[in-house]
Amino acid sequence: MNEPEVLRAMLSAKKVAVIGVSDNPAKPSNYVSRYLQQAGCRVLPVNPTLETVLGEKSYPSLTELVAAEGKPELVDVFRLPNAIPAIVDEMLALGLENLWVQQGIVNLDAAQKAEQGGIRVVMDHCLMVEHRRGM
Repeated sequence: MNEPEVLRAMLSAKKVAVIGVSDNPAKPSNYVSRYLQQAGCRVLPVNPTLETVLGEKSYPSLTELVAAEGKPELVDVFRLPNAIPAIVDEMLALGLENLWVQQGIVNLDAAQKAEQGGIRVVMDHCLMVEHRRGM
């Protein structure tokens, strides 16, 4: 988890699913997603309470997103730590390979399960901060 080479590889993703994105511009999930769009990424929102956000259709689950859009290169998560295990299970079922869990969110058991299933994990780092830094 959090190996520099994994972090660098994930920063090149251009198709990013964002789980827990908000339509509130003051929330990190919104402004990080906007930053990613401005940096040339296609942001694919996952939030069952929104129809659209940041000009993109929002999907109720990763499964529905993958069915409609194909596999994202990266799954970026803005959810509480107790939501991470179910996200890992869904990623394993879908064959998704890259999980980024935002700064301040840690679930080590879920990270271990993900890595044992072949998912590369970055946890407790801000995607926007690392992207700007140009790791």
